[in-house]
Amino acid sequence: MQRAAASLSSSRAAAWAAAASSRHAAGASCSAAAGRRENTMAPPPLRILRGQQLLPLLPLLSGNRARRAVTASAAAAAELPAGDDAAAGGIAGAVELGAMIVAWYLLNIYFNIYNKLVLQALPFPYTMTAFQLGFGSLVIFFMWAARLHPAPKLSAAQLARIAPLAAGHMLGTVFTNMSLGKVAVSFTHTVKASEPFFTVLLSAFFLGETPSLLVLGSLVPIVGGVALASLTEVSFNWVGFWSAMASNLLNQTRNVLSKRLLGGQQEEESMDDINLFSVITVLSFLMSCPLMLLAEGVKFSPAYLQSTGLNLPELCVRAALAGLCFHGYQKISYMILARVSPVTHSVANCVKRVVVIVSSVLFFRTPISAVNALGTGAALGGVYLYSRLKKSKPKSI
Repeated sequence: MQRAAASLSSSRAAAWAAAASSRHAAGASCSAAAGRRENTMAPPPLRILRGQQLLPLLPLLSGNRARRAVTASAAAAAELPAGDDAAAGGIAGAVELGAMIVAWYLLNIYFNIYNKLVLQALPFPYTMTAFQLGFGSLVIFFMWAARLHPAPKLSAAQLARIAPLAAGHMLGTVFTNMSLGKVAVSFTHTVKASEPFFTVLLSAFFLGETPSLLVLGSLVPIVGGVALASLTEVSFNWVGFWSAMASNLLNQTRNVLSKRLLGGQQEEESMDDINLFSVITVLSFLMSCPLMLLAEGVKFSPAYLQSTGLNLPELCVRAALAGLCFHGYQKISYMILARVSPVTHSVANCVKRVVVIVSSVLFFRTPISAVNALGTGAALGGVYLYSRLKKSKPKSI
């Protein structure tokens, strides 16, 4: 009996010790997760050079504006379907996803501001495109070299299929930069809100997907809103308008063809979204270099820069931050897309465009008339309706 009691006592002690150890490990893991979330939600504020002083850009979203941005991000995260919630890992996954959406929005805001400031000083869209794609290529090579993501094994046939996508990505970025250099950031993003129109058109042409009548009806406020905003835009410029439209066409062509490429791959040559985007970025940079030299290389020289009287260190800092934000927001966009459905991503992208437009209007103090605001709101409302209809009709575009 004494031996049985001693055995029972030792087993209870072992159980208590195991329970205490598991509670300690769970507490440490929660603390580490909280630290990671805190680091994600509180990045160091980006700063921009103006004259000889460093002015923080974070006050742009301080106070009520920051709360509105976070609220918009939370609303986008709330669009998660039940299946996405399960995939994201419940509450912890939803919090992490919300932090990623906030980072996606902030990087997009900073990119548009830095990029616009550089293009105002140096209207060289081809050079800026090559710089942004080159910066992204350096990050991608570091990612592969450090084995943060496995490098793809590419065949000549795969490169031949990806090359047209890279050309479309490069030209789409060129036209976006061209539009940002000619018109207000808010107007460029209003025009780019017409992306669903090109998605429906190109999906019907390349993929044979027929949209429903409701989806076609959602395109009416998009097209009408863009037209109304264009008619009342103070900074309207035909080059800026058609550049934004060309960017829409090229980017959506890239997306539709990427979908067909990923869907038609064999198992032995399959490539995930991150590597496909990475290869497209590297090829786009290689294609942008000769185009930059041909279009702007002769003009863009040290002698020309000195003749402009610009502050070159300041300009380089802005251009580097624009390149960092450019690659960062695109990479996070792909990470979010891997966690949620395309419909949820589309809704979050619609909210992001609203946040970018409002932020750019506040930062650049862009004059907006009531009719212009109505047109922008109608276009963005049509994009949201389009996204909701895709959710309710998953087989239609």
